[in-house]
Amino acid sequence: MADLSNVRVAVLVTDGFEEAELTEPVRALKEAGATVKILSPTMKPIQGFRHHEKGASIQPDGTLDNISTDAYDAVLLPGGAVNADDLRTQENVKTFLKEFQTSDKPIAAICHAPWELISAGIVEGRSLTSYHTIKDDIINAGGNWLDQEVVIDKNWVTSRQPEDIPAFNHEMITLFAEYVPAIAGGGLGKTS
Repeated sequence: MADLSNVRVAVLVTDGFEEAELTEPVRALKEAGATVKILSPTMKPIQGFRHHEKGASIQPDGTLDNISTDAYDAVLLPGGAVNADDLRTQENVKTFLKEFQTSDKPIAAICHAPWELISAGIVEGRSLTSYHTIKDDIINAGGNWLDQEVVIDKNWVTSRQPEDIPAFNHEMITLFAEYVPAIAGGGLGKTS
């Protein structure tokens, strides 16, 4: 397994997240040694779902207020239609994702989370996948939608749904390991 002990991961999430798409990738990141911070609009516990049924509530580690790209090396965007639809309207989330993309830092998004990338205006010309119901949104934003378990496009890894999580986690950890903080120069760079 890749060593992510030098990687700081921001997880942007709010009420209505798909439980497995948060808990399973976070567990995999922590097992690989990453420092993971779950960030939400408030410090109130956030409600997860297992598709339509209520799931676990999670306590965030911090808020999205004053979120800075300098504080994180990678970002995870869990799915869930309500979660992604809410976060895509928040200016600080859109700004954060634009700056993350400009800095060429790795982004992992699953299910409905590419909505956030669309609203940030960074999908044009990118190949990605998502839950099938937002295929048209990706295409209309200028993206190349692929019906695959996992899609890697430069600094992005995307997947469709909870069944894809094992492949998503593997590729996310591999991608994040390629973008570890550079020892010289203080920036991020691929190690391979």
